[in-house]
Amino acid sequence: MSVSTSYINLAPYLEVFSDRNDWDKPYETFAGEMVYRYKTDDGIFKFYTAVDATNFELTQEDINEPEGLDFALDNKNVYSNASYTGVLSDTWSIRTGGSFTLSQNGINVQSTQIDDTEKSAHLKIKLKKRFSNRLKLNLGVEHFYTDFNEEVSGSFDTESFNLNYGYKSAITAAFAESDIIFSRSLALKLGVRAGYTDMLNEYTISPRASLALKTGEKSQLSIAYGDFFQNPSSEFLKFTQDFSAQHTQHFIANYQYNDNGRIFRAEAYRKEYDNLVTFDTGQATFESTYANDGSGYAQGIDLFWRDNTSIRNMDYWVSYSFLDSERKYRNYPEQAQPNFVNTHNFSVVGKYFIEDWKSQVGLSYQYGSGRPYTNPNRNGFLQEKTKGFNSLSLNWAYLLSQQKILYFSVNNVLGLKNINGYQYADTPNATGNFERRALVPAADQFFFVGFFWTISDDNTSNQLDTI
Repeated sequence: MSVSTSYINLAPYLEVFSDRNDWDKPYETFAGEMVYRYKTDDGIFKFYTAVDATNFELTQEDINEPEGLDFALDNKNVYSNASYTGVLSDTWSIRTGGSFTLSQNGINVQSTQIDDTEKSAHLKIKLKKRFSNRLKLNLGVEHFYTDFNEEVSGSFDTESFNLNYGYKSAITAAFAESDIIFSRSLALKLGVRAGYTDMLNEYTISPRASLALKTGEKSQLSIAYGDFFQNPSSEFLKFTQDFSAQHTQHFIANYQYNDNGRIFRAEAYRKEYDNLVTFDTGQATFESTYANDGSGYAQGIDLFWRDNTSIRNMDYWVSYSFLDSERKYRNYPEQAQPNFVNTHNFSVVGKYFIEDWKSQVGLSYQYGSGRPYTNPNRNGFLQEKTKGFNSLSLNWAYLLSQQKILYFSVNNVLGLKNINGYQYADTPNATGNFERRALVPAADQFFFVGFFWTISDDNTSNQLDTI
């Protein structure tokens, strides 16, 4: 059994390094988790549970609110799961388990109180049959249950209101998947998933397949296809359940090279979306008209290189991704690149252990190209982009002893001014222009000092690989 806890309170930090927010109650969070494992003669039982609670209250700058926007959050979560994996016979094995989640959000925005409660459960059982070393079959069923409720209360134009939304959803699915090994160099995986959602009264069938070819002793090439269905989010289901499941098709090609700590991966993909949720108002509300007529695509390339053996005591990795994506969904008037998508992302991370100093020093650099936004002073939709994101961060971990680490880090050490987007005024000024303000981080830099103490039977484990 293992237990871990963490507690973070930014009040002392903000006394020394103030940021752009006016805090009434600084960010505070507590989290804890427990893992228990028990090995039987024929299998292993695992139990995991985690809890966390977060709260803060602040006044944010807002171009439409001269006195600022009051915002408070009180969030609590509980998650537990239990699973059993065992052997039934020489050719049959079983894996089964279940999980439960309770999430509560209390949000206060300008004296409007929003209380969300979501309860969800997941049950699953999978049987594996081994016919031979070249043929294996997986069969299983699973069930998802969700109970979501939202209460909204406040006042508008001196009149008070109290609203309640919610839904209950049950999804049942059965699946089958085969592993066919033709030779040491070629393997095929074929599968199909059938599901039923009672809330939508809809059946879905999802075929999936992948083919892997070993191109050398240290390399492999694979291609995959799959159909996937997903219910609309609670943002929409709380108002109406007159939907169909959203659908996507995945086409993926992957190449991987692995040589004694040196890993290279390249992946190209194409994803096509249909049945995406659309609505006809500025925000999703109970007065909106909803439909499933949205569509879109995402295609791109991901590259990754990691090497922890070429240079003694050094581990580094480099990644790059290119993403081309457009969607016609939500309240978009036309198909466009969503404002959460940037075309280019690049990062470099390096760690070097200095034995004489009993220290690990680290560096990371991140770059992201600009994200689209709509400038109401010009014709068009999502027609402009922010400048690129840049951040260089440094960290230092010092081993006080084998299991005790003193850790220092600073994000964006150069203090670069990054802009995430812009907020425009709801109405134009006297000259007919919509004024704006830049959406920037609460602070350009963040400093962290931590102490990590690992307690274990072997007296050697620590967190150096994860920080």
